Amino acid sequence: MTDFAIRRYADIRKALLAREELALLDVREEAPFAEAHPLFAANISLSRLELEVLARVPRKDTQVTVYDDGEGLAAIAVERLQTLGYTDVALLEGGLQGWRDAGGELFKDVNVPSKSFGELVDAERHTPSLAAEEVQALLDAKADVVVLDARRFDEYQTMSIPGGISVPGAELVLRVRELAPNPQTQVIVNCAGRTRSIIGTQSLVNAGIPNPVSALRNGTIGWTLAGQTLEHGQDRRFKPVSAHNKKLAIEAARAVAKRANVSRIGLAEWRRWQADPTRTTYLFDVRTPEEFAAGHLPGSRSTPGGQLVQETDHFASVRGAHLVLVDDDNVRANMSASWLAQMGWQVAVLDDLTPNDFSEQGPWQPPLPTVPAAEEISPQTLADWLKEPGTEVLDFTASALYVQRHIPGAWWVLRSQLQAALANIPSARRYVLTCGSSLLARWVVPQLQALTQRPVVVLRGGTSAWIEAGLPVQASPQHLASPRIDRYRRPYEGTDNPREAMQGYLDWEYGLVAQLGRDGTHGFFVI
Repeated sequence: MTDFAIRRYADIRKALLAREELALLDVREEAPFAEAHPLFAANISLSRLELEVLARVPRKDTQVTVYDDGEGLAAIAVERLQTLGYTDVALLEGGLQGWRDAGGELFKDVNVPSKSFGELVDAERHTPSLAAEEVQALLDAKADVVVLDARRFDEYQTMSIPGGISVPGAELVLRVRELAPNPQTQVIVNCAGRTRSIIGTQSLVNAGIPNPVSALRNGTIGWTLAGQTLEHGQDRRFKPVSAHNKKLAIEAARAVAKRANVSRIGLAEWRRWQADPTRTTYLFDVRTPEEFAAGHLPGSRSTPGGQLVQETDHFASVRGAHLVLVDDDNVRANMSASWLAQMGWQVAVLDDLTPNDFSEQGPWQPPLPTVPAAEEISPQTLADWLKEPGTEVLDFTASALYVQRHIPGAWWVLRSQLQAALANIPSARRYVLTCGSSLLARWVVPQLQALTQRPVVVLRGGTSAWIEAGLPVQASPQHLASPRIDRYRRPYEGTDNPREAMQGYLDWEYGLVAQLGRDGTHGFFVI
């Protein structure tokens, strides 16, 4: 076995306290990651490492430390990172157990830095809130009240408070005056649990909105535990903003950013930061995905502001890096930056932009290493092969997507569990690999060829091309060759979670401030 560099818990803790750049990567799948991990660990599973790491850890001489919990994944990840050109990669001494043995605090769930920060905000600022029963009483009485849902639109569509309007978190200060023009109107902000409703409500309070504002305490979870009915499939969204209301929002947002010590830079300074080989700098566009696609700055990534604050570890996996935020209205970037600065990030807003600066169009495309060459077949060729025995289809898409629809007879496989999965799959004369687009499948080809000594080809265009060709699909969980550990089922997602799980999640959130105190590395402050 190759000898790898080792990095100790004490070294990482020292670097975190000194605000030095580092990436602590947990390369397990999301479900085991969510069971226990350090506060600032970023989850980039071994299965998807090549697809995600260049965007999330863009500077290749970043100090990177990799760990697992004894599964043997971390050593493979180190080798892959070195092959990709990363030059300062080490294993965490003792892995996850080593962190625990050294006295390191371990956290449950996902996006924990953001969630624990939200609880700290609530504890220090006593963010106003109303219980589900109180909000229901206001709605029943037809009081002058507006309910604003701070989650992503797709989450809002899954379930929402009756009459609620989708206004993702970063949009709140910009949009609220259009939705509640009467300063006497009671504004209620909700999410599924606690974090985004706390941050959304406190954003409006910090911005000096004249309306009475309250978070829906415990979100849609609290609503459900109170025995109250949610709506489903709604499509109410925010409105365009008048010039007058936009001006008020700009003034308020800039004042909040100044209080949080957010820096302001122009394009020339951004280019100097971008060219600095010793620092990692992310450029995040916090507008809606539709606005980003219509025109954005070259080099920017679409990260709608509410989700950037909620899922910072997913987008910026190098703790200690520079974050530069951009919008075209001087509101959303300032409000998002105000929160990120309080979360200990070095954050700046890009000022003085013109419409001509937003010169690129289309959705964000992640940077990728050279994609491996692979023999391809068409969907029709695969359909013909499947008429006879001897061909097995392996699908590497997300398990939730696989269960919804997949090529009939295809096996769902986790790339990181490939060898174990083969024991559950009949021997084949040849294997056809797919995923949504077949991009991830290409990286599996040499590994599967080495394990089976059989021909391995890729479905051109993936399962999407199969569907576009009008070929049949099935929905079932019957051919799962790997355990469904690729995604942690959040207790606040969907509509079928047990009451015990929802209550347990709320209890966990309430305990996060105490965990922050025990960990001691967070560097958070609250304005």
